[in-house]
This record gives sequence, structure tokens and C-alpha cells, in this order.
Amino acid sequence: MSLSCESVARRVLPVYRSFVAKELILRYKLTQNVVARKLGTTQAAISQYVNSKRGVKGIPNYAEIEALIQEAAAKVAQRMVTSNFTSEEFSDSFCDLCMELRKNKKI
Repeated sequence: MSLSCESVARRVLPVYRSFVAKELILRYKLTQNVVARKLGTTQAAISQYVNSKRGVKGIPNYAEIEALIQEAAAKVAQRMVTSNFTSEEFSDSFCDLCMELRKNKKI
């Protein structure tokens, strides 16, 4: 049996990371290496997120939740560049997104 957090992490977390990575690179002009450190992942993973090779599939109601994920990602990206935002805080921000999606019965 899979816990709901595990299921959300498996499906939504890659999309969330992808949106945050793209935001940090395209809007804030950070390098893939810097973004990888901030997200606690590798430069190769960031490259795949930016090129839409990872983090784009697997969510049945994606159209319904895409805007919520993008909004959360934009807020987190801004916080990452304006403060000492740790990878642990990034994890916490994903938990907040998960709770929001669950509260609104989107997942």
C-alpha cells in the first residue's frame, strides 16, 4: 500500500522541481549547477527538467493542478533568490503544496 505522500512525491514532486528549476534559470538567470545545489539534486537532473525530459508526465488531472504548482514554484523561486533558502526549506515548501492540493481535493 502506498501512502498518499509517496504517491504525490512520485508524481507531483518532479513537476514542481521542473517549474522551480525553469523559474530560477529563465527568470533569475542562475546556472544549472547553482539551481541543483539549491534543490538538492544534480546538474544533470536540472538539465532534464529545463529541457522537459523529466517532470512532465504521470498526473491524471494535470490540467487542473498545473496553475497551482506553477504559482507555488514561482513563490519558492523568488524566496530562493532573495533569502538563504535551504534544500530542507524546499522540501517543506513541497509539503505545503501537497497539503494545499489535498485540501482542495485536487489529488
